[in-house]
Amino acid sequence: LVLTVELWVMWEEIGEVDEDYAPIHTYQVCRVMEQNQNNWLHTNWILTEGAQRVYIELKFTLRDCNSLPGGVGTCKETFNMYYYETDEDRAMKESRYIKVDTIAADESFTELDLGDRVMKLNTEVRDLGPLSRKGFYLAFQDLGACIALVSVRVFYKRCPFLVKSLAEFPDTIPGSEASQLVEVVGHCINNSMPLYEPPRMHCSADGEWLVPIGKCVCAGGFGTVCRCQVLLKGEVCIPINVARQTGATSCSCEDEYHKIDSDPPNMACTRPPSAPRNAISNVNETSVFLEWSIPMETGGRKDVRYNILCSRVLPDGRGLEECGPNVRFLPRRVGLSNTSVMVADLQSHTNYSFLLEAVNGVSEMAKDYTKQYVTLNVTTNQAAPSPVSVVRKGYTGKSSIGLSWAEPDRPNGIILEYEIKYFEKEQDSSYTIIKSKETEMVVEGLKASSVYIFQVRARTSAGYGAFSRRFEFQTSPYCEYTGTIQSTMAARCGFVCLRPKWCHVCSAAVKFPGVRTYIDPLTYEDPNQAVHEFAQEIDVSFISIERIIGAGEFGEVCCGPLRLPGKREIQVAIKTLKAGYTEQQRRDFLWEASIMGQFNHPNIIRLEGVVTKSKPVMIITEYMENGSLDTFLKKNDGQFTVIQLVGMLRGIASGMRYLSDMGYVHRDLAARNILVNSNLVCKVSDFGLSRVLEDDAEAAYTTRGGKIPIRWTAPEAIAYRKFTSASDVWSYGIVMWEVMSYGERPYWEMSNQDVIKAVEENYRLPGPMDCPEALYHLMMDCWQRERTNRPKFDEIVCLLDKLIRNPSSLKKLVNSSHRVSNLLVEHASAEGDCSARTKSVGEWLDSIKMGRYTELFVEGGYSSLEMVTQMTSEDLRRVGVNLAGHQKKIITSIQEMRVHMNNTNSPINI
Repeated sequence: LVLTVELWVMWEEIGEVDEDYAPIHTYQVCRVMEQNQNNWLHTNWILTEGAQRVYIELKFTLRDCNSLPGGVGTCKETFNMYYYETDEDRAMKESRYIKVDTIAADESFTELDLGDRVMKLNTEVRDLGPLSRKGFYLAFQDLGACIALVSVRVFYKRCPFLVKSLAEFPDTIPGSEASQLVEVVGHCINNSMPLYEPPRMHCSADGEWLVPIGKCVCAGGFGTVCRCQVLLKGEVCIPINVARQTGATSCSCEDEYHKIDSDPPNMACTRPPSAPRNAISNVNETSVFLEWSIPMETGGRKDVRYNILCSRVLPDGRGLEECGPNVRFLPRRVGLSNTSVMVADLQSHTNYSFLLEAVNGVSEMAKDYTKQYVTLNVTTNQAAPSPVSVVRKGYTGKSSIGLSWAEPDRPNGIILEYEIKYFEKEQDSSYTIIKSKETEMVVEGLKASSVYIFQVRARTSAGYGAFSRRFEFQTSPYCEYTGTIQSTMAARCGFVCLRPKWCHVCSAAVKFPGVRTYIDPLTYEDPNQAVHEFAQEIDVSFISIERIIGAGEFGEVCCGPLRLPGKREIQVAIKTLKAGYTEQQRRDFLWEASIMGQFNHPNIIRLEGVVTKSKPVMIITEYMENGSLDTFLKKNDGQFTVIQLVGMLRGIASGMRYLSDMGYVHRDLAARNILVNSNLVCKVSDFGLSRVLEDDAEAAYTTRGGKIPIRWTAPEAIAYRKFTSASDVWSYGIVMWEVMSYGERPYWEMSNQDVIKAVEENYRLPGPMDCPEALYHLMMDCWQRERTNRPKFDEIVCLLDKLIRNPSSLKKLVNSSHRVSNLLVEHASAEGDCSARTKSVGEWLDSIKMGRYTELFVEGGYSSLEMVTQMTSEDLRRVGVNLAGHQKKIITSIQEMRVHMNNTNSPINI
């Protein structure tokens, strides 16, 4: 169903072009410089055509609030979708619409993206049902976001016309429920009749025919043969006693159509397929990933296979040269059943041409058959050299070994130097790396009569290649070194050195009594070793990617099942490293896995493993069904008990206590970095900004100019860029406020500079609505200016446990009059004006995020706040506020207004 949209308020129709310079039309709104936004856009009347459940696909872009300049009036990173069902083309007021969902962006853009014209497009799909009217309207409400709605696609699913077992089943629209199956009785065709009972099929909500029951058979005097007409398949019943050319038991094929000996007699004639479609390539250094869609015409066969012809483009237009045997095709070059292939070990900075061909069982039989190809031309990138294949031993002494090696088969550039990594056998936790510009050298300072492992890798301007496989060589059996370790060497290392002559390379991974168990991956000379020490390598064949659930800094985030041998299948989240990455980006991507792999706690996101030996590189973690905590709370505003919320906070504090005990500072603790599973268990995630503490318990890590999340960061960390567990406690206090306010943005529309100034002047966030006083006191303790006065995470866990065991301690709420004076007061102007008189009921409703009901209040006769303060729950239902959570929120605010009026004996000032 194609939509046309009509403008209501403040949305503008903008014409742009996409990445292919094709014209597109968007509806945009970006009134973030003004307060109290309520902008609506609605569609035309959409006919349901009998569908009881429809699907809405939205594509949109949204700007990150943090990238907007200071002084904005309001800024949101979500918008709302509504619908109104009706039997006639008659648009209604906004207040009559029913909310579908709050839509949040998986990826937002910043001002830095604007110069590159990068369109970070988000796609969200929602469904409506059950529907009972002839049609409906869709509406989109903006409350202060910077958003562009690119497309709205509305569709429903149906089970298509089907002929099966001599029975016809008509087009059928599924039922309204996801688990509902609609039974359809088939109609016997072509001189056939039901066998025992009429044939039936069941139409699923996904538009698939399921659960066949019964069938039709030829009536008496008739037999079954295939249809011999070109391109018509299936069975027909014909008289048995007719002439053979009419009632043949097998089909003869017309020109261009064929059958092979293994085809069943009643199978229709077939022909070769057309060319593959939608072929794309993805280049990663000297590898190319090719992907395509099945042909438009498969020739009526299911045995379609694909062949790849690879050619290198010769310089100066001298033609093509077939790729040599060194080029690898994964899984194979010919006879592919799947629609993708990885081509590896190509030459760097080289042009290649790939021909993709589709064939089936009759391709070789077709006369004058012209093979149909699709061509892809690609250019490989700069790449690190391939591994050194052979390392040879030369001179061997009592404390030295001579080595030589050949240049890599594919240097991919000029070799700048080689790295030689070696360690004593069975002691691979501590190794030494030396460098050479030649393809030979003598390694000295070894133990006599000892076996050493050697590996060599090459470096070009593109970076290091992979290390060679391990080679074992032994020194001469004469011991020159007595093994005595000088005290000065031991003092230099801080522990017993495994190799006194190279004390500076003693491995950071060796654990000693009194040393913290967390190990910073940056202490490894080879970061890849840290990955494989702390993370399990998973074979990519054990993973199935089913759908994309988001996008990260390095690539897409997907989900799907993980099937490890001997273990039950589990759902996992899969972070992928996008193509075209550099070696440094690969290390940065895997760095988080090196950290995460060291943690084992029920409130820390669990690392299942990594995929580094195939493309794309992946990080596999447990799957958290409810996503990020901030989005989850916004979608379920007012739906949890206080005990449930405290339980979430307790889980987060427990995870942070574990990290703190390991000497680890998170630095970016916020609700957006907490994930929630189906059991409401909260787990700390996103270790991209984290750092390890020094040995001194009061030591701090000083950043080098990186971005700081101002609204969640302690003042000493903002001012001096020093982070401790105490600064994480400050951030935890902000997370508490986010949880108790159901995902409200800390400090609302204040700019970052205003936040910094306000905190320095001892301003603290007010207690959220319905927040227990005990929890707000804990928040205030977390926000102590002097970091030594803040509680430790073990103390926080202990306090929350006491509150959970004694629910009555959570009944006393934050003082209403104090909360009103903090929550509803506007920030002081430069002249010191601290309040502004409320103009209307609408302003009050906007202040508690209930502005959608303004028109209902006015229509119901409640045009002033004095009248509003007399309202009851029954009055709210009468004017149209039917959601229990919204009723509670409005009634609570009315009660607070009454308290404020009684305390001040004056009209309400907001």
